[in-house]
Amino acid sequence: MSRRTTKRYLTKADEYVCPLSAETQKIAKDELRETENSRSQALAALRSWMEQNPKFMAVRMDSSYLLRFLRAKKFSVPMAQEAIERYILLRQSWGIAFNQLDYKLPVMMELIDLGYIFVSPFKDKLGRRVVVYRPGVFDPYKYTNQDMCRVMGMCYETLLEDEENQVRGVVHYADGSGVSFPHLTLFTPKEAVRIVKNGERTLPMRHKEIYGINVHPTIKFALDFGMALISDKIRKRVRLYSALEEVEIEKSLLPKEYGGHMPMREMIDLWKEELANKRDTLLMNDKMAVRLEMYSEAAREGAISALKSGANTCAGADAVGDAMRGLTGNFRKLEVD
Repeated sequence: MSRRTTKRYLTKADEYVCPLSAETQKIAKDELRETENSRSQALAALRSWMEQNPKFMAVRMDSSYLLRFLRAKKFSVPMAQEAIERYILLRQSWGIAFNQLDYKLPVMMELIDLGYIFVSPFKDKLGRRVVVYRPGVFDPYKYTNQDMCRVMGMCYETLLEDEENQVRGVVHYADGSGVSFPHLTLFTPKEAVRIVKNGERTLPMRHKEIYGINVHPTIKFALDFGMALISDKIRKRVRLYSALEEVEIEKSLLPKEYGGHMPMREMIDLWKEELANKRDTLLMNDKMAVRLEMYSEAAREGAISALKSGANTCAGADAVGDAMRGLTGNFRKLEVD
């Protein structure tokens, strides 16, 4: 077999040893239908499909990586297949915006030190991490939309390497102070739609609660536009407030500047330690690849029409794609939230 057609396995298909606490395992069973039996069967099915699917060139086979997609899709193997394939395809075809997720890069370090996005070291009463956003510190004249995507992707990918976060999900807290019209010009409406729609469908993250404060009236139309893009399920979890005191979140989870106890600078430094611990893994993810020539142009661009067509568009309507789906299409009844 030639080097061009040889498939690379960036990580091994390990024998899974569950690192989750007993409490988290119960959450996984009750909310995600995860049991030892469903997990082992689903992992085996996914690996068989990935080994036989000719569209994959380089993939991760470790349990933690595959389980984040299975958990996000409540152990529906067909939906996890679609998400994995689309995730690798879009990372590759969208280029720098979702690659080189290296916190050591000067621009990334600047944005992290500014506190544009970081994660509180504390967990809420349900064991969930809190992502803090301060988009107003992002200078739209100095930084690009690619910088924004990369620093956010770095945050999410780091969190997803922890299986507790895969199961319990995350909480988002955003302060809109300082956001103005120039920020809205970073993305075209078409780009915004594709990023939001693909992000919710493909990124294997459970968004449990979303809090927002200080949304300026002049950009409310943009907020309404964004709210219309997300699913009804996520929309119902968004809560907006006009004052910090009104936000129904444990203030101790937040930086001192928002009513907590730990200064923001200290939280950011702790977050950088977490980024450092996962840096090599995130950079390894850049090596994942599919054969772009086997996908339609619409699928490579992340067109919404491709999303609506589901796995048929991503995997292709050819005989090979049909055969690949047939390997596991009946593994379990397709169930949607």
